[in-house]
Amino acid sequence: MLLQDTALVFGRYLRQTLRSRFAMLFGVLMPLLYLLFFGPLLIDLPLGGGSSWQVLVPGLLLQLGLFGASFAGFMIIVEKNLGIVERMRVTPVSRLALLLGRVLRDTAVFVFQAVLLVLAAVVMGLRAPVAGILIGFAFVALLTLSLASLSYALAMRVSSPHTFGPTVNALAMPSMLLSGLMLPMSLAPGWLDALSHVMPLRYQVDAMRDAYVGSYATASMAYGVLVAVGFAGLAVTVGTRVFRTAGA
Repeated sequence: MLLQDTALVFGRYLRQTLRSRFAMLFGVLMPLLYLLFFGPLLIDLPLGGGSSWQVLVPGLLLQLGLFGASFAGFMIIVEKNLGIVERMRVTPVSRLALLLGRVLRDTAVFVFQAVLLVLAAVVMGLRAPVAGILIGFAFVALLTLSLASLSYALAMRVSSPHTFGPTVNALAMPSMLLSGLMLPMSLAPGWLDALSHVMPLRYQVDAMRDAYVGSYATASMAYGVLVAVGFAGLAVTVGTRVFRTAGA
């Protein structure tokens, strides 16, 4: 029943997304602009850990998941105001399915956008092993699953977009700046590099960059996988609990 309910909710929201193809493609615009206008500035700079594209593209992919999934909860606020959440509350659909259907839709959309971004990066000059690129997509999927779950949980607890937006932005911006999405934190001063280790996203960024240069059996990869899987499990648990207690 859980699988059937999840598929039902996933299909409903995926159809909504497919009816708005422009919005789906618009989400990849910001990382694409970074790729086109910021990427060429890094060529021939001694960044370490591969070419400039192998350093930048993993960060841009995770940036896509970070900002896209973090703001996914806006839709829940709209649905609450329209009474859709109230109508779902009286159905026998599993509360976990109500969450998973939404986050799996978000995951599918952002992985699709990540594919488009990688194709554009290949045209720009990215060269990376296929296995590394696929591992990168898996990290994007896990990050989206985690942040979308927490975003929906937060949206169920707030009453208006005016509260939701600034809260998410206050959390997402430090995560981006301290995780080394644009440039490796190894280039930062020692105190800033040490501070960045409190950010779970830092470990996923480092693991993806290892994957893009073909280094799979590294400590960074092991830490990245453990953090990504553990964070996803924790986020889904929190999201499910909030959906149950909020009567969603």
